[in-house]
Order: sequence, then structure tokens, then C-alpha cells
Amino acid sequence: MIRRAALALLALLALGPALAAAAPPPVRGVAVTLWGEKAELGAAPQELAAVGANHVALAVFWRQHDVAATELAPVPSVTVSDDRLRAAIRAARAAGLEVFLLPIIDVEVRAIGAWRGALAPASIDLWWTGYQRFILHYATLAAEEKVGLFAVGSELASTEAWRDRWYALISRVRKVYPGRLTYSANWDHYEAVSFWERLDAVGVTGYNELARSDDAAEEELAAAWVPVQARLRAFAARAGRPLMLTEVGYPSQDGAARRPWDYTVRARADMEEQRRCFSALARTWRDDPVLEGIFIWEWSGAGGTSDLGYTPRGKPAEIVLRSWFRMK
Repeated sequence: MIRRAALALLALLALGPALAAAAPPPVRGVAVTLWGEKAELGAAPQELAAVGANHVALAVFWRQHDVAATELAPVPSVTVSDDRLRAAIRAARAAGLEVFLLPIIDVEVRAIGAWRGALAPASIDLWWTGYQRFILHYATLAAEEKVGLFAVGSELASTEAWRDRWYALISRVRKVYPGRLTYSANWDHYEAVSFWERLDAVGVTGYNELARSDDAAEEELAAAWVPVQARLRAFAARAGRPLMLTEVGYPSQDGAARRPWDYTVRARADMEEQRRCFSALARTWRDDPVLEGIFIWEWSGAGGTSDLGYTPRGKPAEIVLRSWFRMK
């Protein structure tokens, strides 16, 4: 407790006046990955509510073998059971959190450049049949559990020009799911999405590269966000939709600002770089009328200052997040 209190004090002192008026967006969310059939939320709903979140993004996964595969299916080692997913949704709601259900494709065999954004199925028709089954399965479950926000996909850049297929799928989703729909586009590929007009919000990840060095000051990181923010705001205006940052996160290690999207790196622990990144994020997006919501990636993992992953849990970054999300 003493160590945690000391970290909190240091983080608050480091924030200074930066977040004095940093009002958060209406939708304040944090993601939790439900990985494997026995996955559960544990204490996460109560912890997120205490941080000031009012939403939780539940990431769920089906798997395909590689980018050329045509078969997409639930796998016990990857896919949470439906019963446990329903229990997680109900636990989140009991803690006062609304739910964003985020289905994600896991590609088992990867190489450089071979990830879900570069899918090239040997048969598009066969793959799309499996993808529709994936999305409609979770859309139906989301409707039954009264989930308020649902994503029809995540970072599938190579498919985003398939306008007619996406239109037809979204129409089928709307027949079974009455809530709001979005799509989680990759941070550098959202303008190519051909079906925004069929959705309720423009969803974009926020893993933008903010610096070229590991020791960039917070002011430099915030300045790097400015042109990104301007482009996103202009695009959302053209689309006639509110903007949501569906994933934004930074690992607590050297290089977080340079390569926030690279979850494979293992570098020296750096809680301060992660904190600066989160503080710059809050400074940039405070009081933004276009930004409807933000989802921090992610709360999963043990947390604490020995953890090198994305979670802000038990780190100085948590205090930044708490200060921002709880600002009235």
C-alpha cells in the first residue's frame, strides 16, 4: 500500500497542470482480452469502475491457421466459452460498466507482414462464409445480453474494399442486433474502409508513432498527436459519424512511443515513458467534441512495475488514466 501510494503521489506531481481541465469523452473504456475457453474477468470490472471507466471492451477471438487459410473457427485454447462470455458481460454490467464486444481474428502462423490486416484467403467465398458465421454468432449473443456497442471487425485492411460483402453482412447483423455498430480500423488505414456509412461511429485504433527516441518529452509526444487528431476529426466530419478510438495503448518499456503497436518487443522496463504517452494522449484529446469515446488497451495481466505489458494497472500510467477519466 505504501509503495502504491508513493507511486500515485509521484505520478500526480509529474502531471502538474497538464490535466487540470482534461475532461474525458462520454465513453471512457478499457479493454480486457478474454483469451481461452476458461477466461474470466476476475476483479477487473470493479477496478475499472474505480479508475473512472464507464465501459469495458471485451475482446474475443476465433482463429485461422495463416493469412491464406479459408477456415475460421473457435478454438478452446483461444476462444472464451459462450457461458463465460455471458458471465463476463453480466459481471461488467453489475459493476456499472457498459460493454463493447470486439471480435478479433487470431492468425496462428505469422511472419513479418503476415497478420490479420494482410489476409489473402485462397478462396474469398469460403473465408467470407466463415467470417459471417463468426460475426453473426457474437452479434446474436450481444443482442441477447443487451450489449450496447458491437464491432463488425477489427483491422482487416485487405478486406475493407469488399464493399458489397460488408454491406450485406452489416445488414444481416442489424437484423439480429439492435445496438450501435462500429468497426475497428487500423490507425494507418481507416480512410480505405468502404462501409462507414452503414455504421454508427468511425472506429480507429490509436497506435500512432509519436517519437523517434525513447526519451521524447511529453510536450513532443503531445505535439505529434496534433496532426493525427486533425486528420481524424476531418475524416469523421466527412463521414458524418462520431469518432471512437477503439484501441490505444503503450507497453511500459523503452520504445513505447516509437512503436506502440508492436506487442512482440521486449525491451528495458520504462514506466515513465508509458506514463508520458498516456499523459500526452489525455492532453491532446481533452474536451474534444468529435471524440465520442476511447478504449485503452488493455487491463489484462498482473500489472505493477515489474510488468512490461500494455496494462496501466498498478503503474504510474494508471494514475494518469484515473485523473483523466474521473475528471468531471
